[in-house]
Formats: sequence, C-alpha cells, structure tokens
Amino acid sequence: MHHSGRRGQTPGMTMRPLLATLLALSFWLGTATAATTPGAFTATYEVSRDGSPMGTATVSLQNDGNGQWTYRKAVKGTGGLAALLGASTDETSRFRWKGQLPEAISYDYQLRTGIKDKTRHLRVDWNARQVHVESGKGSESYPAQPGIVERNTLPLALGVALQDGQQQVALAVAVRQRVETQQFRVVGKENIQVPAGSFQAQRVDRTDADRGFSAWYAPERYPLPVKLSQHDGGDLTMELVSYKAD
Repeated sequence: MHHSGRRGQTPGMTMRPLLATLLALSFWLGTATAATTPGAFTATYEVSRDGSPMGTATVSLQNDGNGQWTYRKAVKGTGGLAALLGASTDETSRFRWKGQLPEAISYDYQLRTGIKDKTRHLRVDWNARQVHVESGKGSESYPAQPGIVERNTLPLALGVALQDGQQQVALAVAVRQRVETQQFRVVGKENIQVPAGSFQAQRVDRTDADRGFSAWYAPERYPLPVKLSQHDGGDLTMELVSYKAD
C-alpha cells in the first residue's frame, strides 16, 4: 500500500480502505479453544492487505478467576498507510462460559489513527436481558438471548465447535442493532503454509451471507485459526506466526 502518488484524494477518501480493512480484521480475527475448559494463551499473526504487509496482531486469553474470561486483540500498523498514520486497534471482550459458548458480558473496540478515531462499546445487562451498544452512530438497545457472542469472540465460539467435531455451526451474534444468527460450515481440508508451519487445515466458510470469509483451523494443534481471509472491504489475509500457552 503506497500513500504517495494519489493526488486529488482527500484524507477521508484515502482512509476508507484502511478503515474497512481494520473493521474486517476486528470482526474475523479470533481464537478457538477446546470443548472443555480453555487455557490462557498468547498468539501473534502477520496481517497483509492486497498482498502487501500491513501490520501485526497479538491475541491473548486470560482467566480472570471469577468465572469470567478476558480476550484481547491488539493490532498495530507496521506497513503502508497503516504505519504512516500510526493506525492501531484494541479490542477487549469479557465473557463467561455457557456450555461451549463464550456468552458475552462486554466488548470494547477502539480504532486509533493520526486522522480519525472510532469506538464501540457493548454491554449485556443479564438481569434485564438487554444488550446496550454505543458507537459513533448512536446508542441501541435490544433483547439479549442466552448464549450470545459478539464480533470479537465469534471465532472463539466457532473454534470450540470445531474441536468438538461439529461440521455446521449456527451462532447467535450480538451486532449493532440486533441479535443475528450466522451460519458456518466446514467445506473441506486444505494444505496451508503459514509462518507457524504447515497444516492440513479445516476450511470454514460463512454460508448465510456473501461476505467472502474463509478461516482455516487445525484444531488438533492450536485452539485458534492458523489463517483467515476476508475479501469484504479489501483482500485481507492473516497468518499465524506463533502460539504460546500461558
């Protein structure tokens, strides 16, 4: 990605592909875990857009010791326009396990650049069974459903299902204005080469919407995807570099 040579574009026009990429990244980068109690870990990924290096991502899961877990994802721009603008995202989810589902308690998203910042805050009031969302587009409230996940923990829930042997997965996801049912399916196995090694991975596609999303998991090796590919808003690819159980 090159910033120079795009004369006539305003900063807002130049920012759109980057913002779309970071939003896609925030939605799809995640982790998976065993169908039993998951363990804490830290993982890193290489992130590229349209074939050019864009940044690095650090993913961590920790047990808060009170029946709740914290899952954090931090992305730092290291190449192209993302590096030039000092772009970064920070996402923190807190959840509790409800069976095999990471049932949402809260989710906080922050995008920082040298030009524009974005935030989103989601809270679930389980006493009132209401989801409250605040963002730059305003505030929303809607009924909660048992076992809902959110954008950050969706791939965690998906990975749990894969390690439990499921081939088709339906997840109730808390989005901005409602709870949305999303469908995923294992479509086959493929040989995948990433910085962390070579894998005979299960490819998972979303089947209820044309979002151009595919994720490759090796559930017998790591409790998280080894590769993700997202084509909505840019050709975004993420590849696992390292994984460490904490």
